Amino acid sequence: MELRRLGRSDLHIAPLMLGTNVFGWNVDEATSFAILDAFVDAGFNAIDTANSYSRWVPGHQGGESETIIGHWLKKSGKRGKVVIATKVGEDMGAGRGLKTSDILREAENSLRRLQTDRIDLYQTHFDDPNTAPDETLQAYAQLIAQGKVRAIGASNVAPARLQASLDASRRLGLARYESLQPRYNLHDRATFERDYEPICVRDKIGVIPYYSLAAGFLTGKYRSEGDIGKSAARAPRIKEFLNPRGLRILTALDAVAARHGATPGQVALAWLMARPSVTAPIASATSLPQLDEILKAPRLKLSGEDIAALDTASA
Repeated sequence: MELRRLGRSDLHIAPLMLGTNVFGWNVDEATSFAILDAFVDAGFNAIDTANSYSRWVPGHQGGESETIIGHWLKKSGKRGKVVIATKVGEDMGAGRGLKTSDILREAENSLRRLQTDRIDLYQTHFDDPNTAPDETLQAYAQLIAQGKVRAIGASNVAPARLQASLDASRRLGLARYESLQPRYNLHDRATFERDYEPICVRDKIGVIPYYSLAAGFLTGKYRSEGDIGKSAARAPRIKEFLNPRGLRILTALDAVAARHGATPGQVALAWLMARPSVTAPIASATSLPQLDEILKAPRLKLSGEDIAALDTASA
């Protein structure tokens, strides 16, 4: 399996990350274990979670996904085979925050749930405009010095705040964000490519996009209003893609998929993997058949013609 270096860190990951926001939500522990085993046994190694998954479910407190992963790590003995990425900064009951006390407290909670002594990639989930980047980075530096975190990254931060954080790292001589986890896919291109990609390319920051399949739209499962009934939970999100441009993208995905004997979803992931700035897209699976499909994407090598067709359709 090809491994790609994440930014300038010492972390090397396969070109597809497993998203686990579904664990403990609509995927039970037994199925989660099966998915994790199959993912790692296929040669992949990067697992993405967050302390807040799945706090949005009625009756959940957050930490459900991390807890399942922790149980799996203890049972499987595969800690040495995986890169664990989790996040801090989402509201866990007291509001969003990235103050020193927030980060140190939540890191300990995540380590306990994950049943591990280290977080390989600790990410700012959502920015905290009331806390200076200096304080946030110094808190991360404490965790790195203690051996509890290996590298840090960012997700939902404004371009100016990302730049301010990088500037603060240089000024203070502290560890910098080695990765960015943006919303980026074949449909949602403009914001990342205009505002973030130049920063990532210039500073060699690894990019691990979420929403890689646009809530399932890029799999081709949803092509009309009538198809939305297949997933009531996703209906509000899918509607934003059902427009002439979205349908044009599906047509291009269909054509490229037909040439390769692949599926539209595999092509959409392969397009991201071929993007020079992208280290590994994140995709989740709720079943072993779904996992099997997305794991085939890294073997799909798109031609220049394929990429040009997809770029034009999604422009």
